[in-house]
Order: sequence, then structure tokens, then C-alpha cells
Amino acid sequence: MKTPTASTAIRSGSTTTEPVSPEPPNPAGRTRAGQRIRRHLPSSPWLFAAPGLLVAGAFSLYPFLSTVANSFTDRRTLIPGRFVGLANFQEMLGDEMFWIGLRNSTLYVLGVVPALVILPLLLALLVQKQIPGITFFRSAFYTPVVASIVVVGLIWVWMLDERGLVNAVLEAVGIGTVGFLSDQWLLLLSAMTVTVWKGLGYYMIIYLAALANVPRELHEAASVDGAGAVRRFVTVTLPAVRSTMVLVGALASVAAFKVFSEVYLMAGPAGGPAGEDTTLVMLVQRTGTGLSGRVGYASAISVVVFVVTVALMLLVLRADRKEDR
Repeated sequence: MKTPTASTAIRSGSTTTEPVSPEPPNPAGRTRAGQRIRRHLPSSPWLFAAPGLLVAGAFSLYPFLSTVANSFTDRRTLIPGRFVGLANFQEMLGDEMFWIGLRNSTLYVLGVVPALVILPLLLALLVQKQIPGITFFRSAFYTPVVASIVVVGLIWVWMLDERGLVNAVLEAVGIGTVGFLSDQWLLLLSAMTVTVWKGLGYYMIIYLAALANVPRELHEAASVDGAGAVRRFVTVTLPAVRSTMVLVGALASVAAFKVFSEVYLMAGPAGGPAGEDTTLVMLVQRTGTGLSGRVGYASAISVVVFVVTVALMLLVLRADRKEDR
């Protein structure tokens, strides 16, 4: 049986409404607003990110690529230079100051990183409790972070000088004067102390954010089982903030290996007695600046610093993955 069409329904006097024919497709060039928005949506994020990408490219990517290119040349401050291949890196292997800088930078990492991983965590545990006046102590511990490194360095130099406050106290108790700024190893240790003191508040804030996410039920359950404060710290707190400790270790390692300001302010441009406290970044600054600065050789040292810092981060992340397995 055939279905009655619209014309048959009209002839038969039926009140059936004629079906509406489908709307013809839009001509070329005419699109709905929603289709036009969807068409341009994929490029919109790049438009928003373009200013930041331009700034990063101009002040980060381009200088990095320029440094890598200069490391293979004999460029000086006012001389473009020519391509010399690996000559700068070969000269580096025979440079005594390079090995002194590498030794001091490595010792700086070994001395600073463990302290900046453990001490801020203990400090965060102390200021975590909500007791009257705790905000004052949090602010006091964080104040060195926002203070200028130049001001901080000068204050510590005045304190550790032979006629400074620390030596005055040592003489008063009968110990005598200590050459904090004249002895090679004491000077390096003093610079490490300044770095740790200035970084405690910064990493304390990171640990406070991690401790806030530790469920209180875990501590309560451990207390019910008879665990004391030390046992709760080992069995509950440390596993909960382990990933944060890895992050702090990675950040502190990179910052310690690239140390400059603390040692420069306390040891001076010469790098301490006979330059024995020179770090790699100080060597870059000393070699590559001035009218006769060897920009090519300084760039080669900078490439080594970059490679070592990346290797440090990869080692820390790999150690964290091994513990997860």
C-alpha cells in the first residue's frame, strides 16, 4: 500500500499539513557562528601563548643557542671569532682553574643539598601547628628569602670578618680569632651556611603545602597503634612528602651547582686565597667579561655547567623512580 503524498492529501480534502522540505545547504562562504568559532578555536591558544613564547625565545632560547654556538668559536668581546671546533673543550681539560671550579661546585652541592632537603622539613613541622603567634615565626623564617642577596652577603661578611661580631664573641669566650674569610675551606663553608640560611624559608613553604595534604587520619591511626612522634614521622610523614623531597633536592642541586653571589661576595672577584674558592659560574664571569673577555671559552664552560645540571636532575628523578618500583 502506498503512503499518501502531500498532493494526494490536499486533493482528498485532508487537513494534513504538507511536510517541510529539508533546508538547502548553505552556500560556500556562509557558515554558522558556531562553526566559525570551532574553525578558529585550534589557533586561539597559540595566540594567547604568543607573548610569553616571544619573551621566552628572546631572553632564554636565543641566548642558549647563541652560547652553544659561541662555544665552538674563539670569539672575544669585540671580535666575532672563527670556528675552532672542540678546541675550547680541549683547553678546558688542561685548565687548572676549571678543575678547581668543578671541585668547588661539586662540594657545594654535597654540602648544601642534604641540609636544604632535611632542615626545611623539620622547620615546616615546627611551624605547621596552629598556635598563637606562629604567623610571626613563619614570617621571620621567610624574611631571608625576600631579602637581597647583596645585602645578606654583606651582613654575613661583616659578621664573619676578623673584627666582626662572630670573632668578637669567640675572643670573649677564649677561643680566639678564626679566619672565616681567609681560610680556603672555612670560606667555602661560610658561603654554604649563607646559602642554607637564605633558602630555608623558601623550601619550608613548599613543605608546608605538602604537609597540608597529609590526611590527619593516618596520624590518628598511628597514635592509636601506639606510635610516638618519631615513629609517626618516619612511617607517615616521610612517605607522604617523599615526592616533595625529590623536588626540593632537584631544585637545590641545580641552584647549588650554579652558585655565584654568595661566594663572589664573600671571597671577592679573585675567588678567595689564590682563587681556590672559585666556582664554575665565577670562572665564566671572570673569563667572559671585560674588553678582552674570551666569550668562546666562557661559553664552553657554560655548556658544561648546563650539561651537569641536567644530569643532576635526571639522577634525582631516576633515583625517585627506582624507589617507586
